[in-house]
Amino acid sequence: MILVLGSWQSLAVRGCAAILFGIAALIWSDLTLWTLVVLFGAWVLVDGVFILWGAVTGQGRERRWLLVVEGLAGITVGIITFVWPDITALALLYLIAAWALVTGVLELVAAVQLRHEISNEWLLVLSGVLSIVFAILLVITPGSGALVITWLIGWFALILGVALLALAFRLRRIEHEIRGLHRVGPAAA
Repeated sequence: MILVLGSWQSLAVRGCAAILFGIAALIWSDLTLWTLVVLFGAWVLVDGVFILWGAVTGQGRERRWLLVVEGLAGITVGIITFVWPDITALALLYLIAAWALVTGVLELVAAVQLRHEISNEWLLVLSGVLSIVFAILLVITPGSGALVITWLIGWFALILGVALLALAFRLRRIEHEIRGLHRVGPAAA
């Protein structure tokens, strides 16, 4: 079994970071645009770093490029948000939408490629679909106001974080099952 998604630990950290960002966005929904930019930039930067960490520490090499592209996209968007924090709300909105779309498509591609290698790949599909739906919602509702956008971003991050944590713990269980089979040996299995 190859865990091209990276280590379950990196997925768990990504899930926790998304949940923390989502909670912050929902609790402090009256955030200024600058604060939202900084929180979002920190989240996607951490997410991108841990995706790349997963690419380096994960097993299997044939699909690792998906993780590298996804990680670099997150790091790039994170850096852009820190370098230009005074960008307009609309530019930030489209930047977030582009990142979510790229991430969602890459997660769907990974899920399709891994469908015969892992069970319950629906968690990865859910994560990808949520990202794509989120991107579409951001693009079709750009004039909804900062409060609605903050809530939309917060709920997206919270749901995505839960899905990533569920996937991380599923991969952890699979990893432990594989280690158990190796300890028992092929003759006993």
